[in-house]
Amino acid sequence: MAELKNDWLTEGLIDFEFKKYVLLAYLQEVRQNFRITRLYPFLSDLIFHYKNLRSIQENQKIIFEKFPRIIKKADFEKLKLSYEKIIKDDDIMKEIEDIVFFAIDEILRALKEGKEIYDFVEEHVDLIPVGLSSLYKDEGYMLIDKKPENEVKVYRYQITIFEGPEEKFRGVHTTLIDQFEKSIVSTYEQIKLNLIRKHKELPNPATYLVDTKFAFPLNETLLPVAKRLLVKEVNLTQ
Repeated sequence: MAELKNDWLTEGLIDFEFKKYVLLAYLQEVRQNFRITRLYPFLSDLIFHYKNLRSIQENQKIIFEKFPRIIKKADFEKLKLSYEKIIKDDDIMKEIEDIVFFAIDEILRALKEGKEIYDFVEEHVDLIPVGLSSLYKDEGYMLIDKKPENEVKVYRYQITIFEGPEEKFRGVHTTLIDQFEKSIVSTYEQIKLNLIRKHKELPNPATYLVDTKFAFPLNETLLPVAKRLLVKEVNLTQ
């Protein structure tokens, strides 16, 4: 899988051509996954690296904190170590500025490609309530009608709230608990009834069908997009 280390900018050789090679090789593999509609974790990784580079560009002091240090001397009696920063060269700092400028432009271009694919997927995925609606929607089931296989995967979901510095965020934890072969007798409503009988702790669970006409990759695309749609749905109804 394509991977760009968190400290790729400051790790190893600080050379524009070398870092350009590392970045473009990573982006090439990311785009190969985008072409077959595999969005995650590549899209979220791109967002992380883009934000990180912009932070460095806006505050170059961060760069110094990211560089490794070398031991200058050791005072074993007082158990203290004094360190000397490796970076003292203006030419190297200029090299880093060039790398950051180039990387931001290339990653932003790849991000736009990924966002276009995400928008297409979201437009062609429907989140449909199954059976009677439940007032409590923070926990329930998602039924994913996987194309082209004739099966329905059942996920139990739980929405959690975590707080950032300025606002609260919702996240969705999902667990695959069952799967059914779709048939005349095994309808979505019947699957929901089976789940109620089997899991009595949720007597009237919020249940949603994730439906699409396209054969999107399940774990890399369809499930992550469905989870985001679910959060939007719960936010709208609360």
